[in-house]
Amino acid sequence: MKTDDALTLITNRLAEAGIENPRREARYLLAAAAQTTTTALLTLADIDEAKFTPLLIRRRAHEPLAYITGAKEFWGLMFSVSPATLIPRPDSETLIEAAIATFPVKSAVKTMLDLGTGTGCLLLAALTEFPAAFGIGTDISPPAAELAAANARSLGLSHRAKFLAADWAAPICRKFDLILSNPPYIPTPDLAALMPDVAQYEPASALDGGAGGIIAYQAIIASLPALLSPQGAAILELGINQAEPVAALAHAGGFTSKTRADLAGIPRALIIRP
Repeated sequence: MKTDDALTLITNRLAEAGIENPRREARYLLAAAAQTTTTALLTLADIDEAKFTPLLIRRRAHEPLAYITGAKEFWGLMFSVSPATLIPRPDSETLIEAAIATFPVKSAVKTMLDLGTGTGCLLLAALTEFPAAFGIGTDISPPAAELAAANARSLGLSHRAKFLAADWAAPICRKFDLILSNPPYIPTPDLAALMPDVAQYEPASALDGGAGGIIAYQAIIASLPALLSPQGAAILELGINQAEPVAALAHAGGFTSKTRADLAGIPRALIIRP
């Protein structure tokens, strides 16, 4: 089939299934089928329909594109993903921006901790920005911790990062200059209303924040006195309308805090300091 015809076909089929941005997704899907890039796809005259049909079927069923292709970009870096982890999202880059703003002298950050690391995207992106630092990432899911370690190797950062399968910071007995976390924060009653791409495919354990969406924040903030260095900062991702309740938890624990908004103007990161 002519590549242009395949692109039109896939776009139409995705649109019929209610997939947003079907033309863009069609390009990525077709590039994955052809094992090439979206740019090189422009030079490809023909493609075997048998190569893209299985991928199209999966995407029409709302399986996330990143799980189909096995990769997702974050902070200009490419990460392998799997159903064991959340898919990295642009909103989470707000935490890296907040870290850079919080520590303008990058050599001040020597140690990092990423709680609920998933793909390792937060920790590994931060390590590229703070070259003097070593980081530890924990995740309760062993497959997630293994995937994060694989991402560290592929990015050439395995000598500066270690990943553990652990319940938050349970095995950690030291303090850190920078603590990062994108914890589960979707209130349990809201899970059923999530778009099917998320609700049916991404791990519930990485989404479900309990009845009020703040159970993970409570656990993390309670652990900060033992984990955060005197000049350090913990930067937590926030869900919608969670800035005030999470800040209140931080203040009750004796910390100061401020928020940083994402590109949509939503308070997305809470910067917590002693």
